[in-house]
Amino acid sequence: MAAGRYQMRNDNKFKVGLFGANCSSGRAINNLPERWRADWESCETMATLADDAGFDFLLPIGRWKGYGGPSNFHGSTFETVTWATGLLARTKKLTVFGTIHAPMFNPLVAAKMMVTADHVGRGRFALNIVVGWNEPEFQMFGAQQREHGDRYDYADEWISVIKRMWSEEKPFDFDSQYLHMRGVISEPKLYEDNAPFIMNAGSSDVGRAFAMRHCHGFFTSFREMDVDRSAAFVRDFKAEAKKLGRDVDVYTQGHVVCRPTRREAEEYFHHFTTEGADFEAVEEILRLKDITRANTPDYDARRKQVPLMNIGYPIVGSPDDVAEKLARIHGAGLSGIAFSLVHYVKELPLLADELLPRLERLGLRS
Repeated sequence: MAAGRYQMRNDNKFKVGLFGANCSSGRAINNLPERWRADWESCETMATLADDAGFDFLLPIGRWKGYGGPSNFHGSTFETVTWATGLLARTKKLTVFGTIHAPMFNPLVAAKMMVTADHVGRGRFALNIVVGWNEPEFQMFGAQQREHGDRYDYADEWISVIKRMWSEEKPFDFDSQYLHMRGVISEPKLYEDNAPFIMNAGSSDVGRAFAMRHCHGFFTSFREMDVDRSAAFVRDFKAEAKKLGRDVDVYTQGHVVCRPTRREAEEYFHHFTTEGADFEAVEEILRLKDITRANTPDYDARRKQVPLMNIGYPIVGSPDDVAEKLARIHGAGLSGIAFSLVHYVKELPLLADELLPRLERLGLRS
């Protein structure tokens, strides 16, 4: 990759990014007074703090409709490519992703949007491709979801034609199963080269195969209770990508609660996932997945688990504890993590002052 994309290809052995800050409440389904509101001023402050501290990237969530409840979880969100463009203009080193639902964006429009962001950021834009699952969001767009495998077939065509727009100098035709485009040309090209960092998270076989063909990074879950299993997955995934002649890094996602002491962190984690959780929003999330009291005998237990499961891998404790957990993830072969916070601006200073220096001492950061 060209030098301008160095932040995701730098010497940091373990990349550290922030996840979900473009959405109200981030990834914590909570109704606390201090919950993240995701207003522009806060996002701008968060980005400049992360940039100055040396974080590697920001990864937004593609969300179009909230889940209700007193907090209306994810009810207020910024569209991700324009969000990225604004933050790239305000930062100097961070890579900022746009998360794009391929079925909802015409590839010609998406290619031009991303080139614009990439020029604003002098080559620091990156792409997270998603194929979508949330039926009410598709209904808002007046769009019909495809069958699971077909979603990735479409995404394959979508990113393939975009890559050609980014690189080819003369008009071309693209005639495939889903896309029928004539005389396609797009100028200007990307800021420095034809390969921004591309990410995808697909738990199915077809999703993983898509990432191997098209992406530089793949998101998966980290299994704290079975590190060997996580390590085996990473080894197998990277080996399969190698067979295709590609190097694909593996990342994970989670939520950090870091406080000066382990006890403070554990108490706050319990607070925001229990009495501070917005369980009305939780019930809507379950309903969208067709999990109801009528069809699920252990519904109450599932309901209690959602605030925990939604945040991904919980990384809770003192700065020493958090650094140790991140080192364990790296030890399983993963290249980095995107994590959320209850309040990004309030919690970033401790991470910058105490966590990142510990990661440097552990040899995970330059």
